[in-house]
Amino acid sequence: MLLPELASDPLPPKAAEWRKAFSILRPNSPPCRYVSATAWANIHDACTGFIERFGAEAVRLGWTAPELFGVHPEHGLLRVDWCGVMMVGGRKAVGIEADRISFGNLTGYRNVPGAPTGIPIWEFAAKREGK
Repeated sequence: MLLPELASDPLPPKAAEWRKAFSILRPNSPPCRYVSATAWANIHDACTGFIERFGAEAVRLGWTAPELFGVHPEHGLLRVDWCGVMMVGGRKAVGIEADRISFGNLTGYRNVPGAPTGIPIWEFAAKREGK
């Protein structure tokens, strides 16, 4: 008996890595202090939806994990000046371009001169858990 072939993942490898890393984070357990469970659930939902909907395009446009999902290496989401575009506000993206992500009436930009770069939220969570 021949088994049907599994469909290949529609995401490029880098976006598939983001999906896998983000899936380890629990939507009901904030990985950072000072973030409410409700706020984290919204951020988690917005980020997982972004990866599925715009992950391939983000990779094609050269977005990196820290630009999208970065947080401060010591203070997590508390330092929003270090946060990636998707980590602030928990809003769902409606469009992506080479230098910005649209959230409807708001826009998040990348490559802002002088802006620090954080680490991906999943690296922060692993460090916090001692992994």
